[in-house]
Amino acid sequence: MDARTPFTNTSVSSGWRPERCHRVALVLQGGGALGAYQAGVYQALHENGMEPDWVCGVSIGAINSAIIAGNPPERRLERLQTFWERITSRKVWHYTPDGDIFRKARNLASSYLTTTLGQPGFFKPHDVNPWFAAAGAKTATSYYDTTPLRETLLELVDFDLINARPIHFAVGAVNVLTGNFLYFDNKKEVIEPEHVMASGALPPALPMVEIGTDHFWDGGIVSNTPLQHLLDQDDKKNSLVFQVDLFSARGVLPRDIQEVMARHKDIVYSSRTRHNTDIYRRANNLKSDLYKALLKIPADQLSDHERAMRDSLADLPEITILQMIYQQKAYEGHAKDHEFSATSMREHWQSGLEDTRRTLQRRDWLAMPEQGMGIVVHDVHRENGY
Repeated sequence: MDARTPFTNTSVSSGWRPERCHRVALVLQGGGALGAYQAGVYQALHENGMEPDWVCGVSIGAINSAIIAGNPPERRLERLQTFWERITSRKVWHYTPDGDIFRKARNLASSYLTTTLGQPGFFKPHDVNPWFAAAGAKTATSYYDTTPLRETLLELVDFDLINARPIHFAVGAVNVLTGNFLYFDNKKEVIEPEHVMASGALPPALPMVEIGTDHFWDGGIVSNTPLQHLLDQDDKKNSLVFQVDLFSARGVLPRDIQEVMARHKDIVYSSRTRHNTDIYRRANNLKSDLYKALLKIPADQLSDHERAMRDSLADLPEITILQMIYQQKAYEGHAKDHEFSATSMREHWQSGLEDTRRTLQRRDWLAMPEQGMGIVVHDVHRENGY
């Protein structure tokens, strides 16, 4: 293994969880090549023995989730390494001079190679360009063939293990005909490679995936952050959630056309995560206030429905969300999500590893909310100042 890779420390400490925590969840946003950041986040959790009970992802987050859920803990990091080294194995430049301008040029060359050649073990260009394919032909609705990804998933993911459900697994996709967003969940259906591929089938680059009689595209075109699926669970489990986003809603004012395109992509795919958590917090606070109000009314004056509502509100789940967002480098442009060089992959991985190691040192952030608070969100980069 290349000595420069960030994933050489694979020692695992004894696991630790905060008191009253029933579930550790890993929620992974889509973002193509940036997904190596999520692998770094997982490595830091693995080093601390904090294996997730729940993994949920969209697009590249779905692939990372499948590799984690589809392997026993002792093999997860190795399989993530294999995947990311394979899809970034193409050499771009043998030498890059120091300086952002040279690195930006190198990254543009890398993304151009991805566009023209695809990526090993991931996708390859169709033999016939879709503009020249007959309507209805297999090559007519996308630029690339994802057969290599299916082969990679079958090699690196044990789908029998996912379906044995030692951990909860779900990936998001959108129905091409109805436009409805849905989750393929191992608690409800048998998961196969096509479910993971459907979650990452971003049009028009990648082909829609047929499952049963329906066809699906990447869930990121509707919602790129699968946090809502966890918040919608009615299981009353106290949860520590590592929400790993790859696009930041906050940014700087663009200075050139590349930065405009990059900023536009960040805004489109950041999925208004903070807005969603604010809505959930307000709804939880209303439920708490309703419960306190119902307690003040004598039981004999409540209807059966009202008593049932009071009892169900007595034990609301407590959720701590650690919101981690990849921080873009100055030389990364609008092609950062399809710039699959090994150098960038190692940088993304290292960023996720370091961010999470620092976060895990803040035991006060990892604690469950005080009873009655419902949900607490820590914006890791804002609060830590990095």
